Amino acid sequence: MNDPTSHENTLVVFQHKHIRRKLHKNEWWFSIIDVVGVLSDSANPRRYWSDLKRKIEQDEGFDELYEKIVQLKLIADDGKSRETDCANAETLFRIIQSIPSPKAEPFKRWLAKVG
Repeated sequence: MNDPTSHENTLVVFQHKHIRRKLHKNEWWFSIIDVVGVLSDSANPRRYWSDLKRKIEQDEGFDELYEKIVQLKLIADDGKSRETDCANAETLFRIIQSIPSPKAEPFKRWLAKVG
C-alpha cells in the first residue's frame, strides 16, 4: 500500500504540479493540500487550507462540508505515509468555489476527467 505507483495510491498532474490521490471505497479521493497549493500558488498550502476552513466555517457552516472530508494515508515528500485531509471530486468542487483563482475553471474541467 505504501507504493506510490500502486493503482490505489497515485499521483496525477495538473499544469505540471502533482496532486496525490487514493482510491477509497471505489472512489478517487484527492489531497486537499495539494489542490489548494495548485490553485492558490501559496508558499504554505497547509496554512492556506487552515485559514480557508475557518472562513468556510464562518461564512457557510463548515460542519456539513467537514463530514465529507476524510484523512487518508498518502505518501509525503519525505517518502513517509502521512494522514492527509482528502476529498472526493464532489466535495473538492465545493472547496474550489471558495478559492479565488484564475485556475479554478480549468481545474474543475480537469477534475471532471480524472475524478
